[in-house]
Amino acid sequence: MPGRLVLLATTGRVAAGLVTLGAWSLLRSADLVVVSGRDHPLLPSLAEAAIGVRVIEPVGDPDSARPLVERWMSEVAGGVVWVLAPGQDAASFSSLPCESLIASWDLPGAHLLDLVAVMDRLRSPGGCPWDAKQTHVSLVEYLVEEAYEMAEAIETDDDEALREELGDVLLQVAFHSRIAQEHVDPWTIDDVADGVVAKLISRHPHVFGDSSADSAEQVEADWASLKAAEKGRASVTDGIPQALPALVLAAKLLSRANRVEVEPVSSSTAAGVADALSAAQGSYGDLLLAIVAQARADGVDAEQSLRQSLREYRARVRAAEGVTG
Repeated sequence: MPGRLVLLATTGRVAAGLVTLGAWSLLRSADLVVVSGRDHPLLPSLAEAAIGVRVIEPVGDPDSARPLVERWMSEVAGGVVWVLAPGQDAASFSSLPCESLIASWDLPGAHLLDLVAVMDRLRSPGGCPWDAKQTHVSLVEYLVEEAYEMAEAIETDDDEALREELGDVLLQVAFHSRIAQEHVDPWTIDDVADGVVAKLISRHPHVFGDSSADSAEQVEADWASLKAAEKGRASVTDGIPQALPALVLAAKLLSRANRVEVEPVSSSTAAGVADALSAAQGSYGDLLLAIVAQARADGVDAEQSLRQSLREYRARVRAAEGVTG
């Protein structure tokens, strides 16, 4: 490769040394190999391959790079390969007399590795004292808060906020997974991902197996059946978190219980609700707000009152199923 400068672009998010065959051929045939950064992940592999390198501090722009390039080209008769810092874009040096080659690149989802690395740094000795003292229990309030903020972003159709709030929820996943690495029986975020993948595959036999599903409703029903079998659940009400907000809990319980013919309220109460809804001009929100306001005026906690009714309804559903306890 006489008189040739090749910029080699790499990513730090793949296993060290995992670059293309063309890149390795260039590195072996070069008269001079220059590597940006003393912590470049490719350095150990280059040393193992007995390829001599010259390590420099990362250079950010063509103007500061030009004198270096001129000196390198004057030192050797053949070619020079400059291994850029991980993630550095070779296109930013396009004004230089050079060629470029992408030696390794990120797969979709690779940036999650950065989150894992940052979380590990924060939690490790010498990291952040606040992060280091957190536990699964102490983080519960943040997980709940972030979930509600994400829901609000969806309800207000705020796409930018949704992206940010999804990141905050993802942080909670990474945080809890990093804490779990310190358990007596540790597990990692890879175990979390493995579990989700296995669950998705097993519960989508119409995609990954031999069965079929003709509608979203059938998929949902099959999912519920598979989940019940996996969990060994005797009742449709099993597995519903009782700590859910009362209205969310009500919707979840009613959705599950629609397979069991148990009416949630008496026919007269249902008729009264229909009349009240008509008076509220069809606005369920206004009707609910009016009920809460009346409960408050009567000194009743609407949340707790609904929870009590839900406990009674759940018991009736379980009795209809023949499930005790």
